[in-house]
This record gives sequence, structure tokens and C-alpha cells, in this order.
Amino acid sequence: MPLLSLTRKRIVYENKKMKNIKDILKERILVLDGAMGTMLQRHKFTEEDFRGERFKDWKHPLQGNNDLLSLTQPEAIADVHRQYFAAGADIVETNTFSGTTIAMADYFMEDLVYELNYESARIAKQVADEFTAKEPNKPRFVAGSIGPTNKTASMSPDVNDPGFRAVSFDELRIAYKQQVEALIEGGVDLLLVETIFDTLNAKAALFAIEEVKEERNIDIPIMVSGTITDASGRTLSGQTAEAFLISISHIPILSVGFNCALGAKQLVPHLEVLAAKTEFAISAHPNAGLPNAFGAYDETPEQMAAQIKEYVEKSLVNIVGGCCGTTPEHITAIANVVKNIKPRPVIVSR
Repeated sequence: MPLLSLTRKRIVYENKKMKNIKDILKERILVLDGAMGTMLQRHKFTEEDFRGERFKDWKHPLQGNNDLLSLTQPEAIADVHRQYFAAGADIVETNTFSGTTIAMADYFMEDLVYELNYESARIAKQVADEFTAKEPNKPRFVAGSIGPTNKTASMSPDVNDPGFRAVSFDELRIAYKQQVEALIEGGVDLLLVETIFDTLNAKAALFAIEEVKEERNIDIPIMVSGTITDASGRTLSGQTAEAFLISISHIPILSVGFNCALGAKQLVPHLEVLAAKTEFAISAHPNAGLPNAFGAYDETPEQMAAQIKEYVEKSLVNIVGGCCGTTPEHITAIANVVKNIKPRPVIVSR
């Protein structure tokens, strides 16, 4: 049977199962995983570790390309997923935050984008299936992580030329489409457009997803997560929480929320805005506090969980997890807080 037919059959099967996530969202708060980068830093991988045997003669430095570790250190990636599932996560994100040709150009690895995304999705899905098989009453899901890229479509990187753009909407759309196709074929259950600092970038990603859905005649749930960059309460491209919500609400998404940049406490007023304005599910995966003078995150699992408790007491969230600085210990503490708590009422039928 042709590969495409097999892929479509598998997607149909997965989408049948995905109806469960919408039902589950009505029953309880789902737990997302924590930081991939924080966990990988514990390994102290060297340049040689990043290269592995396959890329030992690559002409450019590769250390820091965490997405590449899905090819050169796949067991380390699988182990991170296992730790988060064991900690209580319902959903893990693929190791594909920088998995576009635009971001991979920094390492001259644009041609590896399909393989990086496909393998990252396959690894995560294999681990998810292991846990689901052990606990069928607690299915595990994989979210394809789609990062913002390292370029912005609505602002100039050159203060002397405010009209200049380093990337176009169409370039972003094409790059995101390649990533989305690989993630879907690798087996993800849903797509997470995350850490959005420029909503125009996100709209290119969402446009690409809708193209793929239409071309393949499939439906796959979409999570959208923006980033409030500072105390001003705005994204980097200048939108308030409400403006961000309005900008993406025309797309049939599963959830909208915020991650990164701020700690759990600082996110509360912005989540309150979303909760008052939308019927979508709301997600939050903040950092473990604000970074200290050395760029590290000091908030303990207990401290973070105490702040997450405010989310559930105010009925603000349906999906919660962690971003920078968070570990399986943080996710365990969060999972314990939200366990048996009634979720925020939500309409997820779209």
C-alpha cells in the first residue's frame, strides 16, 4: 500500500482518538510537559555529542541545535518524554521548537527539516503509546511544537530602516507548511503554535496548518500560545492579550493561552483577560519564575505549584504545564494541584 495511503489511514485513526481530548477537556484539567532545553542541559552535551557519527565532519558548529539531538541523541530525547509522562503529563511537546528552514539556516541544515520533525514526532509518539498502553484510562498525547522562528514579519530588525523585513509572510507560510506536514506524518495528535512574540508569524503558521488540513482532508486540533514579553502586558509586536486573542480567533482552535517570558504569578491578569473573552480552552505554561542574574530559574516546584493553584481557584485554565526552567518535579507538583479540580467550562466542539 502506498505510504500516503497508510499515513492517511493512521491519521484517520488518530483523529478518532483525538475526539477523546475534547471530551477530557470537559472533565478535567490536562497537564502539559515542562522544558525540554532545561532537561537537555543536564546532559552537558559537547559539540561532539551534538554531531554524533553522522555529522562529525559538518563544516559548521552544531552545539546548541537541540532539535538535532532527535537524530544524534534520540534516546536522550525519548527519556525526557518518559520523565514528563511519568511525572503526570498528559501531553508532551516534540523536540521541534526550531524545526523550520528559517531557524535551521543558522546551522546550514535546511535540508534536514523534514527528517528532524518526523523523527522528533515519531520518538514522542512511541513513548506516548508506551504510557497509554500501560494506563488506557489516561491516554497520552503528543503536541507538535511549532516555534516562532528567529525572525519577525511585522517589525524591522534594523532601527535605521523601519520598513525593512527580514522575512515575508509567504516565506514563513512555506517554512511552517513543511514543518507541519512532517509533524503530522510523524504521528502527532495535535499542533502547538507557541511562544508567539509576533502574531503575524503565528498567522502564517495557522494559515499553513489550514492549507495542510484542506489538502489532506484531515482535522487536527490546534493549540495557540502567545508570549507577553514584559510588564507592559503586550507581545513583542505590541498586542495586548485581548488583541492577540482577536487576531487568531477566526481559526478553529482547541485552545489559546500564554507561555514563556513571565512566571506563573505575572501571567494571572493576562489569563483573566482570555478567560473573560473566549470560549476556547485556555492553556498556560509559564517559566519557573523570572530568570536570575545568571539567566537561571530559581522557583521551586512547590513555589510554582502554589501559584498555579490560583489559576484553578479562579477557573482560568484547561491546560497547564511549564516552560523555561521547569522539570519533571515541577510537573509532578502542578499535576498534584490540578488533580480532581473541575476545569474551566469550555466549548471545544469547533
